[in-house]
Amino acid sequence: MAIHAEGLVAIVIFYVLILFVGIWAAWKNKNSGAAEGSDRSETIMVGGRDIGLFVGGFTMTATWVGGGYINGTAEYVYLPGYGLAWAQAPFGYALSLVVGGLFFAKPMRSKGYVTMLDPFQQIYGQRMGGLLFIPALMGEIFWSAAILSALGATLSVIVDIDINMSVVISALIAIFYTLVGGLYSVAYTDVVQLFCIFLGLWISVPFALSNPAVSDIGVTAVKKVFQAPWLGQINPSDSWMWIDNFCLLMLGGIPWQVYFQRVLSASSATYAQVLSFLAAFGCIVMAVPSVLIGAIGASTDWNQTSYGSLPPVEKDESDMILPIVLQYLCPPYISFFGLGAVSAAVMSSADSSILSASSMFARNIYQLAFRQSASDREIVWVMRITIFVFGALATAMALLTGTVYGLWYLSSDLVYVIIFPQLISVLFVKGTNTYGSVAAYVFGLLLRIGGGEPYLKLPPFIYYPGWYQDKKVHHLTQEIEYVIVQKFPFKTVSMLASFLSNVAFSYLAKYLFESGTLSPKYDFLEAVLSKDSKEIMDRTTLVNNDNIVLSEMAPVRAHLGTSMAGTFTNEEALSDEGDTSPDFNNENE
Repeated sequence: MAIHAEGLVAIVIFYVLILFVGIWAAWKNKNSGAAEGSDRSETIMVGGRDIGLFVGGFTMTATWVGGGYINGTAEYVYLPGYGLAWAQAPFGYALSLVVGGLFFAKPMRSKGYVTMLDPFQQIYGQRMGGLLFIPALMGEIFWSAAILSALGATLSVIVDIDINMSVVISALIAIFYTLVGGLYSVAYTDVVQLFCIFLGLWISVPFALSNPAVSDIGVTAVKKVFQAPWLGQINPSDSWMWIDNFCLLMLGGIPWQVYFQRVLSASSATYAQVLSFLAAFGCIVMAVPSVLIGAIGASTDWNQTSYGSLPPVEKDESDMILPIVLQYLCPPYISFFGLGAVSAAVMSSADSSILSASSMFARNIYQLAFRQSASDREIVWVMRITIFVFGALATAMALLTGTVYGLWYLSSDLVYVIIFPQLISVLFVKGTNTYGSVAAYVFGLLLRIGGGEPYLKLPPFIYYPGWYQDKKVHHLTQEIEYVIVQKFPFKTVSMLASFLSNVAFSYLAKYLFESGTLSPKYDFLEAVLSKDSKEIMDRTTLVNNDNIVLSEMAPVRAHLGTSMAGTFTNEEALSDEGDTSPDFNNENE
């Protein structure tokens, strides 16, 4: 394939547009927060907490709507044997945002936290916060790597250029404007990103539908023409697996820093809820063109196109069905516009994950765990360095490992199994402590890893009920691979076991120590009796706000000096009255 000048021009135009918007957003808000006395580091992390409804709605939608979302939705609709019935991401992530808005956005935002890990460190201590940082970091880095890997595949369809170079350039652009502008740049480029996706795909869909090689998608939805109907079906034997995957998306989509980054940047707790609901609607709307493109791919006689006689599924290229449809079923100028827009959107969606990872490291690991006396300028530089390091790490993984999707699937499962039940415990269950948290971490990890991960060729050592061995044939190489399929909903069961073990072990430890059954000297985590331990964060460490009183949180004795507390100051006055979680009310009554 020769280099297509039009494709290169389209990509350059969209890349320059996103880079310009990122730099403009940084320049426009360079003094934001300074007038109110907010720290520069906090402004980079949560945008001065003044993100409005318009930009907020777009950036919250972009939490999940990016290159992976639109490519993955089209792929599952296209895949024979799966179809729309198994394209769970649109409804799963939309409901994730609804549940997040209903139950999690308000208590998190009204407490004035800066990152998702703040409540964990306050209740469970610094070391446990560091442990919970590991799956959170893995999820963000592998998500960024998967996005960049998808970008390389998309660009390979447009122009025959060095894919490694294109991925590196894309990553450098995203890292650059994130370094310069922090959350402001991420938020404003999200607006451009969603417009690019929406316009690029909707302009392409009518041309693809009218291609002579494409049959009526209304007919192919229910009847077999070139392949199985694209509506798909859920076999009764697969229903538990379907429910397990749907719960993973709906509930596992909540405990991510990329989501709470947007929640905590909203101008009020009520705004955070409204933005979540708007984004849920946006997720559904943005999935429509991807569903149509997947249906078009399933309704195409590929013999009539220049793609070749074999359909994408028989070339193991199902994951690239969206760029393939745009490339081979649309006129060149339309396909280049659509693919250029999608490429720019993919590139842009890597920025928020990199910012999320660096925010958690700079605040929860470097500042709160190791350098509590660090200046604001020092924290800003730590953030800048880690943005570059995590961005480089994600780029290297996208280029050097072929298992980046498997790594992301596994890490997203760990976020669901480990972090989600602990988030419920720390926000809504009184009395949980570090002992329960450690037990929950271990139980969740063992039960999930025990189920294996086919994408990583990780064999299971726990065979759940209903497992079977599946024979997989690679179409191009004719290699035969045998994988263990677990039909049991072991991910959700692992999550529930993790939650129950947190509660059970927390109350068991509390009873053993407070009843005198165990001597206080065995409270080595200092989580039950040693309330004045430096390991347990007090309220003033995390946020110092006149409108938030200590009685709203779990009672913890102050142990840090005022100079220490002053380092972590949030001057913003929350306007929401009564926005505290009901579970924290009357704590001291």
